[in-house]
Amino acid sequence: MNIGEAAAASGVSPKMIRYYESTGLLPTAGRTQSGYRSYDMKDVHRLRFVRRARDFGFAMPQIETLLALWSDKKRPSKDVKAVALAHVAELDEKIAHLREMRNTLAHLAHCCAGDSRPDCPILEGLEGSHGR
Repeated sequence: MNIGEAAAASGVSPKMIRYYESTGLLPTAGRTQSGYRSYDMKDVHRLRFVRRARDFGFAMPQIETLLALWSDKKRPSKDVKAVALAHVAELDEKIAHLREMRNTLAHLAHCCAGDSRPDCPILEGLEGSHGR
């Protein structure tokens, strides 16, 4: 199948397919006699795996590790679990940071009168002068 068909079958855009090839996440595609990239169902399956890993927020180096583990049928599952748990910890940190940002912004919005006066704690907070 050509790149457009592989994109449709995997849910990954042609641009990302080319990017994944350039980074080594996807092996370099074979070429037809006319020079077009050619993909098979194994490539589509790998692209779906990468897309799903991206949906879970894994970074490219983590996806490389997961792909290597996925390809190694003799791998211990503890290695896969370690990658997943490390990512869970990263997600927990991001969630905590987002919660902190949300709470700060909600507080600034609560402090803003929202009237016709120019004083605005939200803008002061963004410039870093709120509470000084």
